[in-house]
Amino acid sequence: MSFVTAIKQIWKIAELRRRIRVTLGFLLVYRLGAFIPIPGIDPDQLAALDRQTSGGLLGLLNAFTGGAFAQASIIALGIMPYISASIVVQLMGIAVPYIQKLQKEGESGRNQINQMTRWLTIAICLVQAPAYITNLKMRLPDTAFLLSNTVFWTIAIIVLVAGTVFAMWVGEKITDLGIGNGISLLITVGIVSRLPAAIIQEYAARVQQAGGGYLMLLIEAALWIVVIGLAVLLTTAVRKVPLQYARRSVAGRRQVVGARQYIPLKLNAAGVMPIIFAQAIMFLPISLLQLSRSNLAKGVLTQLTNMWGFTYNLVFAVLIVLFTYFYTAITVPTNNMAEDLKKNNSFIPGVRPGSETAEYLDDIMSKITLPGAVFLALIAIFPAFAYFFGIKQAFALFFGGTSLLIVVGVTIDVIQQIDSYLLNQHYDWLMKSGRSPKPKTKVAP
Repeated sequence: MSFVTAIKQIWKIAELRRRIRVTLGFLLVYRLGAFIPIPGIDPDQLAALDRQTSGGLLGLLNAFTGGAFAQASIIALGIMPYISASIVVQLMGIAVPYIQKLQKEGESGRNQINQMTRWLTIAICLVQAPAYITNLKMRLPDTAFLLSNTVFWTIAIIVLVAGTVFAMWVGEKITDLGIGNGISLLITVGIVSRLPAAIIQEYAARVQQAGGGYLMLLIEAALWIVVIGLAVLLTTAVRKVPLQYARRSVAGRRQVVGARQYIPLKLNAAGVMPIIFAQAIMFLPISLLQLSRSNLAKGVLTQLTNMWGFTYNLVFAVLIVLFTYFYTAITVPTNNMAEDLKKNNSFIPGVRPGSETAEYLDDIMSKITLPGAVFLALIAIFPAFAYFFGIKQAFALFFGGTSLLIVVGVTIDVIQQIDSYLLNQHYDWLMKSGRSPKPKTKVAP
């Protein structure tokens, strides 16, 4: 199927067309918020803040917010406080019996957990907003602030908290009414918005400043395509576990005994969430350390914000591996999978149903999660290697790393959702007509 044909089929489905419009509309509104400054700040005097976010971990945070952080916008904190709150709630689900009980109560329990996450997001914002304002006060001249100190602090905290709550609401609405995971899409849009400027900057460095010319640009483009291909392979790779159905099924006029299928266990079942979780965990101590003026705090802050340094990349890689195991254990409950197979009268050849099946699946997940987690961590820290070999910081962020993996993962998720709509549309047509669509043929005269 050609690209043009696929677009035509997508646009013919009213439900899918409506969801795409809703998604694009919400994303546009969110992006407009990135250009609205906090009341009381002169936007013409933000040069120092822009220099601060030109590289390092704060530069990555600026990329996640689509430049809102460096522009002192009303959504400068972005969606990261919500991500941090989600991490805390999921960690509490392991140790707190009340949350464990809510997780088993279906839709009503999920609604209560979501409400807890929202309130915790506001609490985290009330910590991060003063840290952000303190950073503004330290970086910008006094003439950049047009209001008195007390009034500005009050308004800025309220606006920053409201901006994150608005971003959280937009993400949830996209998930419910649009296409894809809304929270991930907000991060993806912020990242992609920085790509054109990064490419222009790299072009100027290579061609206009005699940094290797077009040949070096071609080599970088080829390497970039290879890294994108590896990220796609990591996202789509599966381990197929053969499955046998003991129940008789009827196919046409024949009886088929024990139809065979398989369980697709993903090499990276956690997707991009370990990267987002690890990044959010690293942002939280940075926000707290910015409130301290001690030399020790400044030294730790310098190490944690230097995303091109050894310490940052080591901590980041370890957190990614740990969160990959953690999130995989949450999203792939092997005990429930074994029970479902038993209820459906299906089994894995050579493995007894029940506890042995759960242990077998858990063993496979343990074996494939380790290489998947290590590969994920290596791609996540690959921008540091790209920067080491002379690629500019802005473009190096897209050589693997958090930015590329999130964009690839979210893009594949959106494409899969669109494919499911197209498949359902074809199935509905088949049920109505009773036959598959056939191409039209002309009858010769």
